[in-house]
This record gives sequence, C-alpha cells and structure tokens, in this order.
Amino acid sequence: MKKLIFASALAALALPAAAQAQQLPAPVIAVINTEQVVETCTVCVAANTQLQAQGNQLQTRAQQLSTQIQTEGTALQGLVNALPQGQQPDAALAARIQAFQSLQQNADQEIGAGRERIQRNVAFVRQQIGQRIRPALTTVMQQRGATLVLDRGSVLDASPTLDITAAVLAIVNQNTAALNVNAPPPQQQPAAQRPGQPAGQRPATPQPQQPRPRPQGR
Repeated sequence: MKKLIFASALAALALPAAAQAQQLPAPVIAVINTEQVVETCTVCVAANTQLQAQGNQLQTRAQQLSTQIQTEGTALQGLVNALPQGQQPDAALAARIQAFQSLQQNADQEIGAGRERIQRNVAFVRQQIGQRIRPALTTVMQQRGATLVLDRGSVLDASPTLDITAAVLAIVNQNTAALNVNAPPPQQQPAAQRPGQPAGQRPATPQPQQPRPRPQGR
C-alpha cells in the first residue's frame, strides 16, 4: 500500500513538469506582401518587362497567322463555291486545300507551344525570385525577432507595424544580378521499353506502309 501511495505521489509531481514542457512560446508575428516584392524589386521589374515583351511578340505572331488563315480560307471558299454542282476540286485546288489545313494545324501548334513556353518562363522567373526572397526573409526575421511570417494575401487585416515588406525588398534589391527569363526546355521522357528488350536499346522504327491504290473512276 505504501509503495502504491508513493508511486502516485511521484506521478502527481511529474504532471506539472510534463504539462509545462508541452507549452509553446507566444509567436512573434510579421506580415509580408510577397506579390509586392515580386512585382516591384529592381530585377523583377526588368524580368517582368521582358516577359511582357514575349507575350506581345506571341500575340503579334498569332494575329499574323490568323490574318493569313482568314485570307486563304476566304479565297478557297470562293473557289469551292464556284465549282459546278457535283464537281470535285481538281488536283491543284485539292493540294491547296490540303496545304491550308496544314497551315491551320501548324499555326495551332506554334501558338500553343509559344503559350506553354511563356508559362514556363513565368514560373521560372518566380522560382528565382523566391530563391532570393527566402534568405532575405530569414535575415529580417532574425533582426526583428519574428517567429512566424504570414503572407499579406492570406491576412484580412494587420497593423502596419507588423509589415516587413520594405525591409525584405531592400535586401532583395541588393542582388542586382539579372533574372533569367528563358526557362530550360522540359525534360523529355524516355521511350517506353518493350518487354524483353535490352536496356539502352532503342525500339525499332516502324517502316511506313505503302499507300493503297485507289479504285479508278472515283
């Protein structure tokens, strides 16, 4: 009985210490406007200007292709409408129609690839900016004694005294090295390996099939 009482007393003494060990210190909160840094830092402005130029160039190219396609499409439609009832286009007109279809497909592929390239460039620039913001943010946190930083976009309201955007921006601007606005090309996935095929060996290239002769009179 005495041993049981003694053990209970020791457990009671240990409880306050355990509870005290689980307590966390009160956070020292700071707020940063990340988008403001991304948009206004010196090298960021230069990079954003170049990205905007890339977008304008792609838009101009898209307009050129659209005008070319519209002009050729209108001309072809007039030639097709001028054909006698039931008559098929001759070889020259058929070839022109096929070239027009290829023009449309190539234009779609070109503009689509251009949009993807610009999206990769934007993400690449933001990644580089983030790599510069992170150490600057750590420095300011240490200087201000902050233990928690919230992004201004996720905060409804905050006192201006908690904002450390200007301090972080000043440190980021100390690095004047230009940002790279051209992302590396995406890595291509290796071709699927066939079962039983030795590693490193390329699959055999299929030979093109010969076109079948069409019946006469069609």
